[in-house]
Amino acid sequence: MNWPNESEEYRSARDELLQAEIALRRQEEAVAAQRRALPLGGAVPENYVFDGVDGPVSMSELFGDKDTLYLYNFMYRPGEKGLALEGPCPACTSIIDAVDGTARHLTQAISFAVIAKVPIERFRAWGDERGWRFARLLSSANNTYNRDYLAENEDEMQRPVASVFTKRGDAIHHFWSSELMSAPSEPGQQPRHVDYKWPFWTMQDRTPGGRGEWEPKLAY
Repeated sequence: MNWPNESEEYRSARDELLQAEIALRRQEEAVAAQRRALPLGGAVPENYVFDGVDGPVSMSELFGDKDTLYLYNFMYRPGEKGLALEGPCPACTSIIDAVDGTARHLTQAISFAVIAKVPIERFRAWGDERGWRFARLLSSANNTYNRDYLAENEDEMQRPVASVFTKRGDAIHHFWSSELMSAPSEPGQQPRHVDYKWPFWTMQDRTPGGRGEWEPKLAY
């Protein structure tokens, strides 16, 4: 491919970059294949019951007719404990703003839901304000899912953890969770543990300024 008025210097540098992009594509698929080959994780400790918009729903019911369930822990401070961050997380909000449109396609293949620790009425109200239509919203305010699956620590600080579960017969097993946020940090590297579903950053990575220091906000 050649673009209007490009110099030989540009084309040479772009060709080198293209080879690096091809190598990255191969590596991404190799990692995806390694992930798919994971053995079964541990059986879930209990059939968690979540509060949904239409009433309580168990984890086993969330699968529906699918054998894979993807859950994302949305950081939303209840507010009554006076913690540093109260209310919905701006980053998580940015993620679900994008994922909501994908959800109606994604759920043709797997089951998907977003979980927050606040009462379902409060989470649903935030979803309505953002205009979310397709992502299934649930509350874990009345179970121990967040604590058990490391989306909350002993001080009740929340973490934006994505987890995948699989059902084999009547048994539900953990398959994968985003662990990069707990890996050792490297200079100039953000955790990137959920960037694969957050197009804002991957689009920024294609620009001259890159990611920079800017962070998503709830309003502009």
